[in-house]
Amino acid sequence: MPEAWPGGEPDLPLWELIQTSYLVTRGFAEVFGTVGLTPIQFGVLASLADGDDLSQAELARAIMVRPQSLGEVALTLIDRGLVERDGPGGRGRRAALRITPAGRALLDRVLPAVAAFNRPANIGLSDADAAELIRMLRAVRAALSR
Repeated sequence: MPEAWPGGEPDLPLWELIQTSYLVTRGFAEVFGTVGLTPIQFGVLASLADGDDLSQAELARAIMVRPQSLGEVALTLIDRGLVERDGPGGRGRRAALRITPAGRALLDRVLPAVAAFNRPANIGLSDADAAELIRMLRAVRAALSR
């Protein structure tokens, strides 16, 4: 049977990123699961935590998901009392979302675990390596977003 990569597997940085993302996703699922959130729900709460009211489209851009996928997420967060909508919304009408005190309290409960999971020593990096990784990932994200 022929090898997929005659001459050995090449270094493929984006494939390494995908492989690593599976482990990161599992870890964050555990962290967010302690407070009943998904990664997207956490992203919404974290994006709204600075006090700015954002539309679903603005939130989708901020957390890099499709606007259509945010609709159900927003409804779930509204039903749980973690987010509230400013106005009725609907086609062509901007209805901003804002974090509620309950949403902020839940976010405050999970943030220490998020920080701990991201601690450089916990992911096998020095502080300098972690800073460099962040810089490189942001560069890749910017290049692929164009």
